[in-house]
Amino acid sequence: MVEKGVDPASAAPGGVLSVTFLTNGGKVAVAPVNSNLLRVSLREQGGIPFKCGGGLCGTCRCRIEKGLENTDAIKAKERKHLTAEDFDDGYRMACQTFLTGDVSVSWKPKASASGPSVQLVQA
Repeated sequence: MVEKGVDPASAAPGGVLSVTFLTNGGKVAVAPVNSNLLRVSLREQGGIPFKCGGGLCGTCRCRIEKGLENTDAIKAKERKHLTAEDFDDGYRMACQTFLTGDVSVSWKPKASASGPSVQLVQA
């Protein structure tokens, strides 16, 4: 099955593609063409943050740094969380994005659960 908006001729040769998780030290994962970006991240421990996985929360917002042309059409659920400017800058929601070729992706790292570190100085 071919996703709407995806040109099968632009699919990666051999039916596989690579995803480079830039925020995770440049980790590279290989996946089949038409894979969901969040599922690849989960399966390969890519590190894209998520909560719901279904387009409801916007937590999996990420930026396609390279290969934006290798993503499918923007979904209505993404339009609820991202602006036209976000899309122009390459942002997508990983849970809603299917891949047809190689991409490099980055995201804003989660804030530390303990908050900022505090260093005490004796006078």
